Amino acid sequence: MYEKFYNFTGIPFLLTPDTRFYFGSSGHSRAISHLVFGLAQEEGFIVITGEVGAGKTTLVEQIWSQLDRNTYVMARIVTTQVSGDDLLRLVMANFGLGETPGTDKSTLLRRFEHMVRDQRRIGRRCLLVVDEVQNLSLAALEELRMLSNITVDGHASVQTILLGQPQFRPILASPDLEQLRQRVLASYHLGPLSREETRAYVEHRLKTVGWNNDPHWDDDAFDTLFRESGGIPRRINTLCSRVLLYGALEELHAITGALVDATAAELNQDLGAGLARPAIVQPAHVTVPGMADSDVLRRLEALEANSARQDRAFRRLLDLLSAATEAK
Repeated sequence: MYEKFYNFTGIPFLLTPDTRFYFGSSGHSRAISHLVFGLAQEEGFIVITGEVGAGKTTLVEQIWSQLDRNTYVMARIVTTQVSGDDLLRLVMANFGLGETPGTDKSTLLRRFEHMVRDQRRIGRRCLLVVDEVQNLSLAALEELRMLSNITVDGHASVQTILLGQPQFRPILASPDLEQLRQRVLASYHLGPLSREETRAYVEHRLKTVGWNNDPHWDDDAFDTLFRESGGIPRRINTLCSRVLLYGALEELHAITGALVDATAAELNQDLGAGLARPAIVQPAHVTVPGMADSDVLRRLEALEANSARQDRAFRRLLDLLSAATEAK
């Protein structure tokens, strides 16, 4: 909806990874370098960790968009709590290998080896990407290591990229994973964007969809956005989408720090619905211990202003929906 109001050619802050919007921050560029270096070794494991929403999956999408499909075949799995045998079946399924229920493990491994041998014969390498790797058991991680032991004509059959949250690093440091750890050829932790990078990231995504400074973002808006998002790309996307939605509903052509701050507060309240007790608003004539009358009045005015803004946005949304229905 807001993309039409601001004359964008698309939606700039979708949560789904899209290589059109890839932003090469200092951290993302270093992570790409580690991926390129690791892939050049043609064996072992590459480990990329980062907070939820830091952009790990986006990195893989970006590197995959640059790889020659005649050289690589890739399978990607998002893990849950699966056993070692279940992980093997999951890997095979994502490489396009069906199976007969009840097939024993040795037969599965032979079929897997035949698959990678066939791929090697036509000049393609098998690349396995395992997301949310911190959820895997030690047995499942050991299964991945065993797959890396399979060789074809003296060459490693599968190279694996492990994507996980920060808690995977102490797991990897476990003495039980010494053999897997020795096969890690490149490892990088992807941190958040800096304040300057957060602004550049937002402007990059906006310009990708034809933004021409409408709406205008003031400096305080970017500072507030960085403070509220912590520089995590997914949080930035979520907050920017809501800010632009409110901006369009209220027909604003300037994004201010106050708007970003109020939107972030509403978003946090929405996401925390049902998890916290609702705040109790005291009437103006009631004295709250430790709070001056002016503080009470200021809070009430803020609540009233916020309520009025939500009401205006809701009415505007109804008008737009009604217009869209009539147009059909």
